[in-house]
Amino acid sequence: MNIRHMEIKDLPKASLVHKDAFVRQRYSSDWLECNINAYPRTLSFVAEIDDSIVGYIIWNQKSGFRPEAVVELEQIAVLPSHHSQGIGRSLIEGTLPLVKYQLTKQDSVLKHITVTTRADNHAQKLYRDTFGAEVEATIANLYSADEVFMVARNVELFPT
Repeated sequence: MNIRHMEIKDLPKASLVHKDAFVRQRYSSDWLECNINAYPRTLSFVAEIDDSIVGYIIWNQKSGFRPEAVVELEQIAVLPSHHSQGIGRSLIEGTLPLVKYQLTKQDSVLKHITVTTRADNHAQKLYRDTFGAEVEATIANLYSADEVFMVARNVELFPT
C-alpha cells in the first residue's frame, strides 16, 4: 500500500471512496477538491493499492496557525470492499508524521487531536488505539445521529 498526498488528478477515484463511505453526503468531488485547495490548513492523503485509491484521510489545523496546533481528523474513509484490512489504521499512522512535519515547517508542534464521529461508529476504537482519543462530549442528533467529540491531549508527548 502506498500513502501519499492527495492531488487534483486523484479526485475521480477518491470521490468514489467518499460516495461509498458517506452515502448521505453529496458532491463528493467538490468536497474533496475544496479540501485539497485549502493546503496547508488542510492536509489530504490517499491510500492506494495497485494504482487504485482505496481510502483517504483529511486533517485540518483548527483556529489558526499556532505554536501549539490543535489538529482535527476531519474525515477518513476506506472503500467498503477493503474494510478490516488495516487501511484506516495505516492512513492514520502513515500520515500523522507527515502532519507533524508540516507543523514543524510552520514552527509549530502538535498539541491535541480532535475528531467527531457518530456515537455508534466502531471507528472510535481506532481513534482511541492509534492516537489516544477519548470521548469528551456527545452532541444529540447533530448530523444523521448522535455525534461524539473525541480529544487526544498532549499528543506531542507520544511519538508516532
